[in-house]
Amino acid sequence: MKNNKKYEIDMTNGTIMDKLITFSLPLMLSGILQLMFNAVDIIVVGQFSGSRPLAAVGSTSALINLFTNFFIGISLGTNVLAARFFASGKIKEMSDTVHTSILFAAISGVVMMIVGLLFSRFALELMETPDEVIDMAALYLKIYFVGVPFFMLYNYGAAVLRAVGDTRRPLVFLVISGAVNAILNMVLVILFHLDVEGVAIATVISQMISCVLVLRCLCKTDACYQLHFSKLSINGKYLRQIFQVGVPAGIQSTVINFSNVLLQSSVNSFGSIAMAGYTAANNLLGFLYTSINAVTQACMSFTSQNYGVKKTKRMDRVLVDCIILSILIATVMGGAFYVFGPQILSVYNKEPDVIKSGMEILSFTTLTYFLCGIMDLFPGAMRGMGRSGVPMILSIIGTVGTRIFWIYVVFPRNRALDVLFISYPVSWGLTIAMQVCCFIIVRRKVHREIPVSYTHLTLPTIA
Repeated sequence: MKNNKKYEIDMTNGTIMDKLITFSLPLMLSGILQLMFNAVDIIVVGQFSGSRPLAAVGSTSALINLFTNFFIGISLGTNVLAARFFASGKIKEMSDTVHTSILFAAISGVVMMIVGLLFSRFALELMETPDEVIDMAALYLKIYFVGVPFFMLYNYGAAVLRAVGDTRRPLVFLVISGAVNAILNMVLVILFHLDVEGVAIATVISQMISCVLVLRCLCKTDACYQLHFSKLSINGKYLRQIFQVGVPAGIQSTVINFSNVLLQSSVNSFGSIAMAGYTAANNLLGFLYTSINAVTQACMSFTSQNYGVKKTKRMDRVLVDCIILSILIATVMGGAFYVFGPQILSVYNKEPDVIKSGMEILSFTTLTYFLCGIMDLFPGAMRGMGRSGVPMILSIIGTVGTRIFWIYVVFPRNRALDVLFISYPVSWGLTIAMQVCCFIIVRRKVHREIPVSYTHLTLPTIA
């Protein structure tokens, strides 16, 4: 177990901000590197195959997220439950959670693969994907979904590692798999002229590699979260607890991505140039999201461990420090993307109209992205306390409700990309207001549940 201690973080004692950074930074770099390697997909296709294949690949992202994010959301339940058991030293419960989660990941991955193979083209047609790109988009999706079981296993395995504070080894795994992805992209697209199918094949192979690496890590460890394939089974008790946190998170993510599908459909109505601009801009926003989401993941993990040992005041401090960190990251990165937007977008595609379309989107989303970070932190803290249902409902009402209203009421009166994407900051602001009110109520309830005497006895000194 000594070999694993250097990767683990004690989230329940000592200073907080430095540990948040130690936890978040590898997770942030993992997400950024993953997006950079994904960006290679888009850049290689855009530069060597043209705007139509670029639009085809880009038109699939919202649909992929819609299909997969429900089960990825459930992995948050694994993260919360495993963190709680790890902090409180419940070895058997931790082991059962790991084996239940990994088997569930495998089953859900196979289910999603079948669904994706059968219904991806139909979904693209519902999104009003233009005839000029729909065949390429459908081909990309069919190949991509072959790799979804590996994608699921990696995410659930990484959730277990995050629960104990280990975000460094998943970073290494993504560097390796991402490098393979980038190399294969260039070989298959540039040398063999496979276009969208080449990009998809490279993605599947990289997902297989990251899956093998994370499972190998769990098998080789001698800690309480060691994986034994012979012990894989579904423990109904722990699966229900995972679902209590994960299912609302999964529903929230799915419904929000449904609103993104509606946005994608609205963008599709402008043609392939706007679709290409949206693809490039959305990829940049992905860098922003994954960076602040690392802080949200930290907030959830730290809150969950401290909830497991009943340190309520430390939970409050975790949230405050996470808000500060999230705003700082979003402001710096969002400002940079806004200022250097045209130059960065030209890396994806040099057509002036594509860059113009991309900047229309970035103008209303980059400088206001700190709102998105704050919006996600409050539900993250509540999930860490095992409360996920009401935050889900409020996120759906605030985010999805606003965007649907915008798409069907505001947008038709003034059909322009900038009008369409004003809905982002508006929806974030409204959702924050509702989530803060909900958090205050949940916090009071949690503090009443934990005996004051116990809280006072276990509080550390916050430096």
